[in-house]
Amino acid sequence: MITTIASFFSLYLATLLLLVGSGLFNTYLGLRLTAVSVSELWVGSLIAIYYLGLVFGARIGHKVIIQVGHIRAYSATAAIVTVTVLALALIDNLWVWLGFRFLAGVAMVTQFMVLESWLNEQTENHQRGRVFAFYMVCSSLGTVLGQLALMIFPRLDYEPLVFVAICSALCMIPVALTRRLHPALQVPAPIHIKYYVARVPLSLTVLFVAGAIVGAFYGLAPVYAVKQGLSSSEVAIFLAAAVASGLVFQWPVGWLADRIDRIGMIRLNALILCVLSVPLWGWWVFPYWALLAFSCAFGILQFTLYPLGAAFANDNVEPERRVGLSAILYMVYGLGACVGPLVAGLLMRELNPSVYFIFVSACAAILVIFIRPQKVTGVNLSEDAPTHFVPMADSLQSSNVVATLDPRVDMESDVSYEPVEGFRDGAQTAEPMGSGGPEPVVPVTPIEPVQTPNPGQAAQQDASPATGTPKGSSPS
Repeated sequence: MITTIASFFSLYLATLLLLVGSGLFNTYLGLRLTAVSVSELWVGSLIAIYYLGLVFGARIGHKVIIQVGHIRAYSATAAIVTVTVLALALIDNLWVWLGFRFLAGVAMVTQFMVLESWLNEQTENHQRGRVFAFYMVCSSLGTVLGQLALMIFPRLDYEPLVFVAICSALCMIPVALTRRLHPALQVPAPIHIKYYVARVPLSLTVLFVAGAIVGAFYGLAPVYAVKQGLSSSEVAIFLAAAVASGLVFQWPVGWLADRIDRIGMIRLNALILCVLSVPLWGWWVFPYWALLAFSCAFGILQFTLYPLGAAFANDNVEPERRVGLSAILYMVYGLGACVGPLVAGLLMRELNPSVYFIFVSACAAILVIFIRPQKVTGVNLSEDAPTHFVPMADSLQSSNVVATLDPRVDMESDVSYEPVEGFRDGAQTAEPMGSGGPEPVVPVTPIEPVQTPNPGQAAQQDASPATGTPKGSSPS
């Protein structure tokens, strides 16, 4: 294990620095805007459009990497993130901030793609589980440390922005100085929406709702906490406790998920989350230690929904389709993370901050209602089901390239993914890292189309519905 970690130290360090900056910034943003009386809808909109950039920026990032190579793409996008952070100290127009946040999302997902491509390229099959697990730990640990770093800055001035910019600049150094061979460029995993909607509708519902809950947490839980009278340092601990608990309890939850019914676990998880939110609807005022206990419990429940839903989906898709499956799961989870902060922010603006937990209860209730064992037919269980539960960090702390590190994926047999060194489209070539010459160019191997199954014959689950403006103003 130590040898594996040491061999990828530069990539893990870059990931840690990247997530420290991101974790601090997302928390700071909600607190800073709340301090100057900006509405919750604006706070939710800024986090939602950032997630939109993360979800849809992968295709843009892939093209950038093809054009200029991995190191230059990573360095350029790290610089873009740094600029968009520092520019917020100079510009007060919230509409401009929306553009900056979308651009930052596109840039950050490109950075994730570069790091994960390196890890995938240079990881042996027998190491994938360890490499994947430690990458997840670095991602979550970076987020926790970033939130705790807010304790260094008790005043919500522009000092945290400078710290975030420093982290963004520092994360370039391990990558720029690496001696590793550049990874092969990869065709983005195709998203065959109809095929996966017909195959795993229940799993997609779980992922969408989980994304809505987690997206609202990162954007609006700081707003809720500060309006309960918590200081900036207390808010930082309140959030970090949730993320840390969600990370630590992935392993015991995974142990259970490998031994009992997964759809039942998802439903029980959602039921507890729904009921546990009720005391925080505004009926009572709780002391700080009680809020921390609630935060830990919520972290365990909300951050394990994604890996549970992903494990259930993998049980019902053939091994050779699992990279494509990961792509659709990532997209659906990201779309949920875009919708969640918008809906929760609107409700909090119109009613009161405690509506945040009413929103959480409502989302969990959707899962309790629609995710039922009676809807599972078991027709399309894969031969290796039940697949091994894999602990996973919040999906939006990575790109869909991380699917290639999942030990449940067999890259040699997967038909939804093909490595490529470059494109012979016009003058498009990929530049090797650390040199000025072009990479060898080879034709792209076409990806075989997926034959969409007949829903009447092959559906494993019955489809179920899921369900310049000044500061202080709200979008209409």
